[in-house]
Amino acid sequence: MRGFNFTLPPIAWATAGTLVSLTLLVFLMSDPAAAAGAAEGAAVAAMDTQPWWFWPLVLLVFCFVLGIIAVLAGVGGGVLYVPLVSGFFPFHLDFVRGAGLMVALAGALAAGPGLLRRNLASLRMALPMALIASASSIGGAVLGLHLSQLNPDILQICLGTTIVGIAVLLLMSKNSAIPDIKKQDALGMAFGIGGTYFDESMNQKVSWKTHRTPQALITFILIGILAGMFGLGAGWANVPVFNLMMGAPLKISVATSKFLLSITDTSAAWIYINQGCVIPLMAIPSIIGLMLGSFVGVRLLSIAKPKFIRYMVIVVLLFAGLKAIDKGLHIGLLG
Repeated sequence: MRGFNFTLPPIAWATAGTLVSLTLLVFLMSDPAAAAGAAEGAAVAAMDTQPWWFWPLVLLVFCFVLGIIAVLAGVGGGVLYVPLVSGFFPFHLDFVRGAGLMVALAGALAAGPGLLRRNLASLRMALPMALIASASSIGGAVLGLHLSQLNPDILQICLGTTIVGIAVLLLMSKNSAIPDIKKQDALGMAFGIGGTYFDESMNQKVSWKTHRTPQALITFILIGILAGMFGLGAGWANVPVFNLMMGAPLKISVATSKFLLSITDTSAAWIYINQGCVIPLMAIPSIIGLMLGSFVGVRLLSIAKPKFIRYMVIVVLLFAGLKAIDKGLHIGLLG
């Protein structure tokens, strides 16, 4: 008779720890008075008619499905969460962006330790970019909240334009598995960016280095501003910059981007928490639903057709972006 094995893998402990930490963080750091005021501001007539548990339950189920799709499509949860929840749920955009950052942060924190242990995430490549992107994301978060106070419609239009741009970027991007870099730039050499990792699919060690480091640093200023302003996370932009601009292998780019999010999103998240824009009843079911959906998505990855899912996500992002623009301009064509 076979016995039960209750030993959990390290990634499960890391995920559980992340969920508990984020839950405590949200409860401890959220200003109760501000949150109460925020809840009042976010409430609409449709919400008033529902019991308190209705919207958290809907968010839990919605984010569970979103987590599955995000894994199959190879994108972060934040880039899907913000446009879809702001477009189809009766929540104020500030609270959606705050919860979106917590969602992106949860996934990054859960994956970070494992990626570093496998030598896939490069600290030497991530830290210079993190310094630039973190400072920019703080500025982006402050700018986003200021624009929201001036006129939320401006932020809706900017968000919609950004989402449409991301959809076009996903459609046009053609990642390279292992770019061939002939000569490393001086700044990349000074930072010591490069290394060797074992590629299990090729069953061999792969040495890599990068170029165009100054251009990448400048690009991360813009990425940090957009991440903080819209609460999107930034995996959609980090990977193309690491892979296509700097020439890092795709696996190194994806892993380093995931690790980088845990730093940049933390900086912007503090701004939203300090302003009372993170509501536990929104953030916690969203995080739990997306994490559970991600586990299921990983299991479905081997039998799914990623190309179909990828195009489906691009269509959804285009629709969500156009809907945000439509909402900001008060045209009413998309409902």
